[in-house]
Amino acid sequence: MAGPQDRHPSAQSQRGLDWFIFFLADVQTGFGPFVAVYLTTQKWTQSEIGLILSIGGIVGLIGQMPGGAIIDAARSERLVAGLAVATIGVSALAYAAWPIFPVVALAAILHAAASCVLGPVIAAISLGLVGPRAIGERLGRNARFASLGNGVAAGVMGVVGYLLSSRAVFVVSFAFAVATLLALARIRDREIDPEQAHGAVARTEPDPDATSVLHLLHRRPLVVFACTVFLLQFANAAMLPLMAGIVTERSSEGAPALIALCIIVPQAIVALISPSVGRKAQAWGRRPLLMIAFAALAVRGALFATVHDPSLLVAVQVLDGITAAVFGVMIPLIVADVAFGSGHFNLAQGVIGTATGIGASLSTVVAGTMSDHFGHGFAFMGLAAAALSGLLVVLTFMPETRLAEEP
Repeated sequence: MAGPQDRHPSAQSQRGLDWFIFFLADVQTGFGPFVAVYLTTQKWTQSEIGLILSIGGIVGLIGQMPGGAIIDAARSERLVAGLAVATIGVSALAYAAWPIFPVVALAAILHAAASCVLGPVIAAISLGLVGPRAIGERLGRNARFASLGNGVAAGVMGVVGYLLSSRAVFVVSFAFAVATLLALARIRDREIDPEQAHGAVARTEPDPDATSVLHLLHRRPLVVFACTVFLLQFANAAMLPLMAGIVTERSSEGAPALIALCIIVPQAIVALISPSVGRKAQAWGRRPLLMIAFAALAVRGALFATVHDPSLLVAVQVLDGITAAVFGVMIPLIVADVAFGSGHFNLAQGVIGTATGIGASLSTVVAGTMSDHFGHGFAFMGLAAAALSGLLVVLTFMPETRLAEEP
């Protein structure tokens, strides 16, 4: 008889999860740069727009661990996911219908809070469906559909915004939210093992130490991995915005097309190679892939510092796709490795999400300061040095977390 870690979900549930991730990426795309564009058309000042974005960012940062804890406490991951998607859909309608500060601020808070839940809940549903032995390949599949969703949504939203209005983008986001809920309904709730979704192993007598939150938070692999993710975000988050500013200075007319290509190219790479990343993680282990991702990030930073032809910058973005594909799979996968057996898989995801937010926030501030005082080249080399530091942390301190194969 199959053990608790062997799962055989139906094709319907697997496809339902694929399309749930695809449409959710569509929904979330509407809350990206389109927010600033829309509010600008509504005669909002830049300071008011910045305040709204900051409110969302702060809620998103402080809500990571509570969001994971909520999922760990829930008995139905599908219900949590459905409520979060519905909340985002209502937020989109609020943006479209009442673009006044109190309503938009509340919508931004609700959207950020729901997003804190949705990242971990996708990983939880995936783990509950397929179990820890097959989670690597499933996470690679997740990353592919998320990337495809982002790419399709960016095109659809851009066309809608151009042909209709920026307000219509949020109506489209609401429509995508409905499609997301329909896809979620295709996932059979009975096929999601709630214990495995929380990272628990069925035991007749649970080990109190193994299931302790404090014990989990002090696990060396989780602490080291949080540091590596912080360094990843610190090195990566500012690269594209900084490069976009340089391209705009050098070629203002061609800048929008070049920046669009710099976004599309990595998404295409992620969609192409993510399933292979999941399989290689199981065959090679996690550490080699982490080192490849950090090496690609360091080389990308160094090339941005030295390449001056704007068209060549698009080619450099292939390296961004490699890093994004690896970490898109590795973050939930390594957390599953470390937290499985604790019952706090989603809380551990929140810990990593917090490290992600802090690293990204500091990256733009520090890189911008370096660029202003010492030049673009110095800033990019500084970000490349941070990526090399991440590589050294993985090489020196990060243990291999891949679960041993059963005989």
